[in-house]
Amino acid sequence: MREVVQVRLCQSGKIIYCDTRELYLNPGDEVLVELESGEEWAEVVSEPETKERKESPRKVKRAVTAEDRKRLEENERKAREVFKTCLQKIEDKELPMKLVDAEYSFNRSRITFYFIAEERVDFRELVKDLAHLFKARIEMRQIGVRDEAKRLGGFGPCGRPLCCATFLKEFEPVTIRMAKEQRLSLDPSKVSGVCGRLLCCLTYECQTYREMGRRLPKEGTKVITEQGEGEIVDLNILKQTVTVELKEGQKAEIPVGELTRHRPGLRRRELRDRHRHSKPKSG
Repeated sequence: MREVVQVRLCQSGKIIYCDTRELYLNPGDEVLVELESGEEWAEVVSEPETKERKESPRKVKRAVTAEDRKRLEENERKAREVFKTCLQKIEDKELPMKLVDAEYSFNRSRITFYFIAEERVDFRELVKDLAHLFKARIEMRQIGVRDEAKRLGGFGPCGRPLCCATFLKEFEPVTIRMAKEQRLSLDPSKVSGVCGRLLCCLTYECQTYREMGRRLPKEGTKVITEQGEGEIVDLNILKQTVTVELKEGQKAEIPVGELTRHRPGLRRRELRDRHRHSKPKSG
């Protein structure tokens, strides 16, 4: 049995289990963890828990110190400098790639460059030049536009910080069908995020809309209301109401529980039954 905590690696955003090494840790604490590639800055995101794990978890080395913070700030400053240098070399070599970000490992043994490219890029000469210049291991990592937004951050159309840059762990598939099911505008400017892709938040309430939508009849359904017969022309899933266009051209918003579905021949059968029951019995 081991006492472990979950930590979010600040470099990749990945959440892993780490052995606490009997340190007293709380969610929000910043720590250094021991990885195969060296030490990395991380944030504790769970309470300590006891687990029986077959594999040996990675270990928390220590809580972050004031000296560690100074080193991190220095790494960020150096990363901005190497970013400019790499950007210039990409332009000089006319490589078809967009440099997004640069990042030093905590011990400065590795520099990771993040880039976007529409096709395969031969950056072997670029890596050689950078390794010789900075005396560190160079890693070139190709990412997508969503990863770019996650790394650079920003604000969404809702006015809040980007979900991907704050709490989202992984990107889930988002489809235009989700916007249709929630009856949202299909205008790309209204359903797209700063990355140019469909908003991640379209997935948050999609299942709820699907379940509530099943309780409503489809548009075009003929129904009978207290005001008369009509046809459903619009739905309000959250309010569980439908808009019915009556024969006179008027429209009325009606709760779904107050509707009677119109079935072909229903009124004809009702009139026939009434006529049959109204006939005087013979004999």
